[in-house]
Amino acid sequence: MTGAITISCACPGREQARVIATAPVDRRLAACVQLSAVESVYRWQGQRQRDDEVLLTAKTLARRFDAVAACIRELHSYTVPELLAQPIRAAGSDYLAWLEEEVG
Repeated sequence: MTGAITISCACPGREQARVIATAPVDRRLAACVQLSAVESVYRWQGQRQRDDEVLLTAKTLARRFDAVAACIRELHSYTVPELLAQPIRAAGSDYLAWLEEEVG
């Protein structure tokens, strides 16, 4: 294991996604956050929903998860924002060094 993780979070639109993506990078909690357009189908309050969303993928370190999650919650409009962490099992040593330097 590398100690690096990605954190995914869906946002209701590009404007909010940009604000949320910028904050952890500016605060040096994430080295990079990518934005991708997605269509989500899910159940909320007993009803099936379908929404166009923007999926954020933040690259950070496992020890920064709580801080990144708090940053996202502070800016997110959803009652229950998606905050899913996945380990980065392997990556280039130069990439991991950059990530560590940016987030350290």
